[in-house]
Amino acid sequence: MPAILCTTDLVPGRVLAEPLGLVRGSAVRARHLGKDIGAFLKNIVGGEIDDYTKLLAEAREQALDRLRAEARALGADAVVGLRFCGTEIASGAAEFLAYGTAVRLEPLAPKSAESPQG
Repeated sequence: MPAILCTTDLVPGRVLAEPLGLVRGSAVRARHLGKDIGAFLKNIVGGEIDDYTKLLAEAREQALDRLRAEARALGADAVVGLRFCGTEIASGAAEFLAYGTAVRLEPLAPKSAESPQG
């Protein structure tokens, strides 16, 4: 399983040996009508809507799990350039998408010590 997920295009201390291609994972979640009533009331008085926060966090984790599975199937060590986006796809339903580039990594070559010439 790719243990390294980076929003950057490089992984410190590693060389990108081979790009394997785009990987993605998405999750579509719908809100619950009963919880919408509580959210509506919370919206009137202000504050965080815990049920929606939890819903989005679960969707984000599911999208990441699916991205990791796709990267693992390609034999990737890491995913670089990781990005997220979300969009409403229907009234009350949203998609959360994670995407990036699956890569194989190599360690950086050790720096050779220059011997003084004399």
